[in-house]
Amino acid sequence: MNENPSVRVIVAAHKQYRMPEDEMYLPLEVGAALRREHTGYQRDDAGENISRLNAGFCELTGLYWAWRNLKDDYIGLAHYRRHFRSPSAGRGDKWARVLKRRELEIGETRVFVPRARRYYIETLYSHYAHTHDARHLDLAREIIRERFPAYLDSCDRAYGRRSGYMFNMMIMDRDCLNAYCEWLFAILFEMQNRMGETALSAFDGRFYGRVSEILLNVWLEEQLRAGKLTRAQIRAIPYMHMEKERYLKKAGAFLRAKLFGRKYERSF
Repeated sequence: MNENPSVRVIVAAHKQYRMPEDEMYLPLEVGAALRREHTGYQRDDAGENISRLNAGFCELTGLYWAWRNLKDDYIGLAHYRRHFRSPSAGRGDKWARVLKRRELEIGETRVFVPRARRYYIETLYSHYAHTHDARHLDLAREIIRERFPAYLDSCDRAYGRRSGYMFNMMIMDRDCLNAYCEWLFAILFEMQNRMGETALSAFDGRFYGRVSEILLNVWLEEQLRAGKLTRAQIRAIPYMHMEKERYLKKAGAFLRAKLFGRKYERSF
């Protein structure tokens, strides 16, 4: 590894939005192949890509593009409305608190993730089952059992945890990114094959992106179990939402899902 490794973090976006000014960031229009009007950002339908799958794969079309087309030592993913935050940032303008390259202390770290999101009364599996369709996670587990059996125990452990690294946000060194993406997209493409032409709403059809949030935790669990990564090589750093979060609406929707079986019908 270089003493000063190059880092590129794509910022997945589908519309024009304020972007971080630090040179580490690359605004990327995801789902560009599906639009006639474009943002002016780098498009994810250039080079090797799966841009046309964006309706279901969400920001993962950006991750795939970065994996296949960027050559940096470390590659990451953030969202136009959700960013890694400087560990030393105080209050004030949120944009001034977005993580900068000079603040990313790599050292022995190979994988950066957002701080774990805690569910307390739910596991990763039960939360998904209450709010979406548990069959998505069941299908992913079945494919893991068939194609990656060494991961099955780690899958069950991750599904049963009450916290996880969410949002598909990460920064990984090249070797980790290669290993993760090869594993992840093999599972997702097989899920796509088995789902076939199932009719889903636009919201429900984005389940590939949601399942992958949990699969990142499965992959990390197995890397630790197998000794391919150590805990010292994985660092959780703060993140922040760039717009005001609607906590009351989120809480209400979750309680309706848990108590009355009303699945989520839209994002919050």
